Amino acid sequence: MCTVTFIARKRGYALGMNRDEKLARVQGLPPTERLVESRRVICPSEPGGGTWIALNETGVTFALINWYSIAARVNGSATSRGEIVAAVGALDDESNAAVRLKQLPLKRINPFRLIGIFPTTQQVVEWRWDLICLATARHRWKSQQWISSGFDEPTAQRARSKTFQQARRQRSAGSLDWLRRLHRSHAPQSGPFSTCMHRADAATVSYTEVAVSLRQSTMLYHAGTPCQTCECSVVDLTRQNS
Repeated sequence: MCTVTFIARKRGYALGMNRDEKLARVQGLPPTERLVESRRVICPSEPGGGTWIALNETGVTFALINWYSIAARVNGSATSRGEIVAAVGALDDESNAAVRLKQLPLKRINPFRLIGIFPTTQQVVEWRWDLICLATARHRWKSQQWISSGFDEPTAQRARSKTFQQARRQRSAGSLDWLRRLHRSHAPQSGPFSTCMHRADAATVSYTEVAVSLRQSTMLYHAGTPCQTCECSVVDLTRQNS
């Protein structure tokens, strides 16, 4: 259960991601910088090591959401979807990411959608795995959203998309303050379909924000539901073109 908002800019981009989880799940860890395949990568993490979003020093971001609209599930023990972003997080182009994904034990991984943002070539690529086929969708370099919900995905998509489209009419649309307000929004009302999601057993548990320009890449991490004041951590990277 997540909401990912991508804001396209002529020279860079911004991205916000709400992570929605069961309240009983162990809290994620704030982002740290690590060296992966000789490249610096920033990502928050699960206590077990997996992650749902990563930013590397070339300005590339990978973000993963579960694909609940696909009912099929792995029989028996499944490989954590948190391993997917960890596997591709240091890569800087679509072709290498596609090769790496095909090397994963996909038959043991439940359905997912992986979004890759490549600023140098202004590519937005989405890989979709439904337990049968790994499909690739290429999107235009424009502001857009991806939404998942284990409660009622079609309704959540309609409600949050409407909130997004209404927010885009605001004069501040596209700014980082606007992005943060959107991701703590309770429109149309606080509940399972609002962008900042609240249910009796689940909620938005963190907000991650990526801002990439020609020279700088930054990840901000808000631990806890975005509508509440929580301590934020920020990690910066100087862009290195490869």
